[in-house]
Amino acid sequence: MNRVFADLHLHIGRTEKGEAVKISGSRDLTFRNIAHEAAVRKGIGLLGIIDCHSPGVQEDIARLLDSGEMTEIDGGGIRYQNTTILLGSEIEVRDAGFGPAHHLVYMRTFADMQLFTKWMAYHMRNVQLSSQRIYVPSRVLQEEVKDRGGLFIPAHIFTPHRSVFGSCSDHLADTLDPDLIDAVELGLSADSRMAGYIPELDHLPFLTNSDAHSLAKIGREYNELLLAEPSFEEFKLALNGHEGRAISANYGLNPVLGKYHRTFCLNCGSLADEGAAAVRCPMCGSTKLVRGVMDRIEQLANRAGRELPFLPNNRPRYVYQVPLEFIPGIGKRTMDKLLARFDTEMNVLHDAKQEDIASIVGESAAAVITDAREGILQLQAGGGGKYGKIRSFSADSN
Repeated sequence: MNRVFADLHLHIGRTEKGEAVKISGSRDLTFRNIAHEAAVRKGIGLLGIIDCHSPGVQEDIARLLDSGEMTEIDGGGIRYQNTTILLGSEIEVRDAGFGPAHHLVYMRTFADMQLFTKWMAYHMRNVQLSSQRIYVPSRVLQEEVKDRGGLFIPAHIFTPHRSVFGSCSDHLADTLDPDLIDAVELGLSADSRMAGYIPELDHLPFLTNSDAHSLAKIGREYNELLLAEPSFEEFKLALNGHEGRAISANYGLNPVLGKYHRTFCLNCGSLADEGAAAVRCPMCGSTKLVRGVMDRIEQLANRAGRELPFLPNNRPRYVYQVPLEFIPGIGKRTMDKLLARFDTEMNVLHDAKQEDIASIVGESAAAVITDAREGILQLQAGGGGKYGKIRSFSADSN
């Protein structure tokens, strides 16, 4: 089996013609640019490009296939250099009586995704755009995806905006058929330990993805897979742990760095320390609070009566990873120097020696990379849509 790094939640900002797809996404997030950045600079072997349902994006894909720059492979997916792209879509559903939630869908072939688009167009107001609401129940969407041989994965399941547990409901089965869920995406503000407090997630695989809205954010969270080759069918085997394929590790931000880790006051901007019990801001008394992921999980765990997280032996290790762009002292020029020396960002994060990195970025920044590998960085919590920060270096880096 081969080690393959996978980031399976990447948005498209614009088509090659300049048509909007993800309004909040960078304009240079085109299908081709994402593939090139991931393959050449990031070192990511399996991509899930969301928004491939968009007719404008499908025109771009068709041109790339016709030109021979990209090719479809037998195992499912589109190959660009040594990287395979899975064709995905992020879809919003709001079932009667519940809040909105986003779900990720992946199709095996380009033709499968084109047919799925035709079906969605009957139930969606603007199928050209990303993350649009579909006007069918969640279970109908699930059944449609599974009938087409696709994969169904609830997205960033704890974030306070548009997620199953953050804004939709208290239980998966309130809106979804748990038997038709292939995995769940944890999101930037949660890790495996935190998710282990929720009993109904015990049997499901966990994924960590970037949800990138710019090229720089690709790979800020990712997965390590054991595959014979990067493809749809191999990924499906890895989700099920079949035939030696597996998710061997989840690499993600320490949840403290996530934008929605702690409850945040919209009125004065302070973080609430009372956790799940907070109903008013301790600083200004406002009730305008955005519930943090940690506090929401505590609330759900209390209701389920689970006091300790469940971490089964077959659960992949969760490795706290700090993307290079988070590290003080590493800007665009320094990043280019690192890639010139080590080829890809994955090589810098996983394999390069500290002294070799230090020769390019200096001792302090190199020590941060090493401390991040060892999980000993001191961090300042994020909340309310703002990322946390690295608070201090190790003693050797001062």
